[in-house]
Amino acid sequence: MTFRAPVSEYEFLLNHVVGYDSIPATDRFAEATPDMVSAILTEAGKLCDEVMAPLQRSGDLHPAHLENGVLRTSPGFAEGYQAIMDGGWVGISAAEEFGGMGLPQTVAVAVYEMMAGACLSLQLAPLLSQGQIEALEHHASDAIKEIFLPKLVSGEWSGTMNLTEPQAGSDVGALSSKAEPNGDGSYAISGQKIFISWGDNDFCSNVCHLVLARLPDGVPGTKGISLFLVPKYLPDAGGNPGKANDLKVVSLEHKMGLHGSPTCVMQFDGATGWLVGAEHGGMAAMFTMMNNARVGVGGQGVGAGEGAYQHALAYALERKQGKTASGFIADHADVRRMLMEMKADLFASRAILMACARAIDMQTATGSGDWGARAAFLTPIAKAFGTDTGMRVSETGVQVFGGMGFIEESGAAQYYRDVRVTAIYEGTNGIQSMDLVARKMMDGGETAFALIDEIEEQAERARATHPNMAEAVWQACESLREATEWLVAQQDLQDRFAGSVPYLRAFARVLGGHYHLAAAMADQGGAREKLARFYITRMLPEHAALLAHAQAGAAGTFALSLDELAG
Repeated sequence: MTFRAPVSEYEFLLNHVVGYDSIPATDRFAEATPDMVSAILTEAGKLCDEVMAPLQRSGDLHPAHLENGVLRTSPGFAEGYQAIMDGGWVGISAAEEFGGMGLPQTVAVAVYEMMAGACLSLQLAPLLSQGQIEALEHHASDAIKEIFLPKLVSGEWSGTMNLTEPQAGSDVGALSSKAEPNGDGSYAISGQKIFISWGDNDFCSNVCHLVLARLPDGVPGTKGISLFLVPKYLPDAGGNPGKANDLKVVSLEHKMGLHGSPTCVMQFDGATGWLVGAEHGGMAAMFTMMNNARVGVGGQGVGAGEGAYQHALAYALERKQGKTASGFIADHADVRRMLMEMKADLFASRAILMACARAIDMQTATGSGDWGARAAFLTPIAKAFGTDTGMRVSETGVQVFGGMGFIEESGAAQYYRDVRVTAIYEGTNGIQSMDLVARKMMDGGETAFALIDEIEEQAERARATHPNMAEAVWQACESLREATEWLVAQQDLQDRFAGSVPYLRAFARVLGGHYHLAAAMADQGGAREKLARFYITRMLPEHAALLAHAQAGAAGTFALSLDELAG
């Protein structure tokens, strides 16, 4: 499949829409100038276009598999990963003291989103390592950092996260994996974990698992969980892979998509591991990795959507059917509508993703609690809306292909099958929305209202050049403000939760209008202004129905009994 990394789109977003210039203005990221970032994105784009994109179909048609207990990856994946490793892309945002580039998360998120558009199955491997690197940087002992981080940052070793068990999915506190002290500072980890993405591979010399388990004195629930680093091979005195640890891949899941990414059932039988963070503080440590991963998964959704859009557009520009000005289906009104909606939503979700990453970087650089609160608030929106967009765009891509979209050989269906899991893993999108209306509103809505104020301030400035679009965004924002006030006033969490998904989507819709309006102001008379007008006129109005649903309360949701649901 052909793919062109959207480098110019990112350059426009960073320079004209999301305020990237504030990041190199800090001491922490002073060297990450726009020119440097442009050069990095260009090099990453070449990797995506020339190395990773050609592997997209290979991973789907020739899945990873177990051969006599040894995991074999899809043809070409080892060489593709080697190119990722050689370019230093695994440690793009890792600390320089461990061999990383030390670049802002904004840049890392952009690079990984482009990689997801090229080949989502392979991109997931370094993305997981990146999350583990951040967790170890924040929570591991100096001894663990010294041994593991340089190898993880270089890509020689890969990282995974092991949370889910057969009886413990979203309810992580129900896990049964155990950790027994060995008396030498290490622990014996026993239990089974499922849904472990890239639980093993044949191109890294070691695989390092972050595993949640309970110490003997750990209380029930999440407060009794600790986090352990459990490698496939125990490092020897020189820090190199030595004796095999007591763990194995039991089986691989047979999945709807992402066939090139092995999803493993892992068995730990007294495997040696080391504590990461405080005893019984596993969830706090793991959330560092999970929050990183949630932003990354939002990028996976956007990236997969970008790949699906490019694939559908190429087909629409070569497929002749019916009478149109050009002769191609791209000039049929309904096909054009689909393509415009795809492109407009990709811009909106990508801008939200970049705004979230920028907030993370500003909090890192300044230590500001306000930036930290904004990053936390935008994370569930970036994850949920990014992956919803990926699914919607990929599904629409199948529709653009028509009957050929239902035929696997066209490749259109792969994007939808691959991206579907992104709305499920790293916290389902429903859980993201519940987090938004509950934990993220514990400040009384202060962070939400600060964002709403900024949106309205920009709309006021835009009235001079784009009065109609500015008014539409301002009015939508006022409706969002009223809904947020209603939400904050609701003490019954069920009332909040019943409308949490439409509320999150409405907030994303309004943010999308905000960023499209910024694009229109920066590109007057250009293609982005025309795209902004389409979004604000035709897609932003969805916020009204979503907010009506969000404020309807829980009574109607529970109106039917379980028997009546089944009747």
